Amino acid sequence: MIDQLLVVVFALCAAIFMAIGIVVRQRATLDVPEEHGISVVMVATLLRRPLWWAGTAAAVAGFVFQALALDNGSLIVVQPLLVSALLFALPLSARLAHRRVSGGAWLWAVLLTVSLAIFVLLAHPRVTERVAPVRTIVAVVAVCSVVVIGCVLLAVRRSGWQRAVPLAVAVGLMFGLVAVLTKILMQELDKNPAAQVLATPLPYALVLLGVLATLLQQSAFHAGSLQTSVPTMLVVEPIAAVLLGVFILGETLTANGWEAVVLTAAVVAMTAATIALGRDEGAYEEELEAQARTP
Repeated sequence: MIDQLLVVVFALCAAIFMAIGIVVRQRATLDVPEEHGISVVMVATLLRRPLWWAGTAAAVAGFVFQALALDNGSLIVVQPLLVSALLFALPLSARLAHRRVSGGAWLWAVLLTVSLAIFVLLAHPRVTERVAPVRTIVAVVAVCSVVVIGCVLLAVRRSGWQRAVPLAVAVGLMFGLVAVLTKILMQELDKNPAAQVLATPLPYALVLLGVLATLLQQSAFHAGSLQTSVPTMLVVEPIAAVLLGVFILGETLTANGWEAVVLTAAVVAMTAATIALGRDEGAYEEELEAQARTP
């Protein structure tokens, strides 16, 4: 019970810092011209902005708490909890936009909170120390890479929501893979000395993937149509992480008949609330972006 409580606390702390990182880093891209959405110019511009570094620091803090949560809990529980970042991002974004969160948004927020609570209480994941053979991991990573590259190639030929959606899918998939690699890294650190783990490619692959995912996420934010990209990103990531956890780590969810029905209903409610809240978050951000780019 104490371990489960720690998982929830660490995951919620991760969600808070991730929300701050999302909102702050989005602000850093408001006045970047659209034609530089996926380019070295945008990266160079952001690297010169203290606001972007502040948002990145918050995102890194969120990742640290996520790692702590994964060290004590299952991907099946931790990743859905991170969706609660929307509960913190929406009021923060609304405050910065000098607007109030609508009553409808608060109702969706309550639904998301209740659904998450039900999911955490009823989810009984079976966690193993088993990691799939290297051959399987390479195959999974190869498939993920093909999907991500395909999404990026599709995005560079589009604009607006047609660019934002494939980028959001790619980002969600990449961060799902980051979560799985983080879980594996924490398991290795629990079993082996840090020096031995640092001598393997795992931590460096994780850092590289995290940096690439963050930069691509920034491009997704900048692409506009955040009412579509934000919920897409937040729905794809936990789904990808859980599925990858099943294939790579062998995690499963144990539930009896009525628990399975309730869990399914909770997941559907979480998804609907995430999409609704993501659209509200996107609406606030797009309004700010339009104001920043208006001469």
